[in-house]
Amino acid sequence: MSNLETLDLHLIVGRKITFIDGNDLKKNIINHMTKLKKFTFNICSNIICLHNQIDLISNEYIENTFRDFKNYQIISSIDYFSKAEKGQCLIYTYPYNLKYYNNITNLFQDGLFKYVSEISLYDEHPFEHEFFLRITQSFPFMKKLSLINEKPQMNKNQNLSIIEYPHLIKLVLIEAHEDYIEQFLLDTKSSLSHNVQLFAEYWSLLKVTHNFRRDTTRINCSKVVFCT
Repeated sequence: MSNLETLDLHLIVGRKITFIDGNDLKKNIINHMTKLKKFTFNICSNIICLHNQIDLISNEYIENTFRDFKNYQIISSIDYFSKAEKGQCLIYTYPYNLKYYNNITNLFQDGLFKYVSEISLYDEHPFEHEFFLRITQSFPFMKKLSLINEKPQMNKNQNLSIIEYPHLIKLVLIEAHEDYIEQFLLDTKSSLSHNVQLFAEYWSLLKVTHNFRRDTTRINCSKVVFCT
């Protein structure tokens, strides 16, 4: 290991107190690999029990731990979920070269992720229409999208631009509020490609589409394969 010149590291780690940061990477990896020339990584660390935490780690603190990584562009983001009593920190080198990007929240930092084809969205705060526009701009070749969010949208009735999903083939909304089913099925909000597999609760579909008789959902409903 000490003779490696290239390292591409991908980790998902559960911890009790702190997130993995630049200091951890220097102490446990870089300082032991003197011949290392290229180091790329994608690390998601989770604090799995927050109820005893008083001083929560900030994203600014995480960013400062990478101040010595002069030759790298490193993105970091932190989210805290009070209901689930957990925290999440994602650190990665950019450009991002993976095919997936998981647990995207409202705090997602925009960028271009042209290799990503599968994403998942999760938050305890609502996803508004503008958020989905940002997602399609950042992930232009997205094929699979899953969403977990129980919170209803706050700005449903605004006059908004139609968001296109030209490559989408699978949409998972089983653990999503009905507003997000509406977000994708209303032709005033979204334009889906043909033969999209849609996974959602059947009764939620009936409610959103008015028993499949709602005019503004007919176009997108004709494009999807319902997999309830």
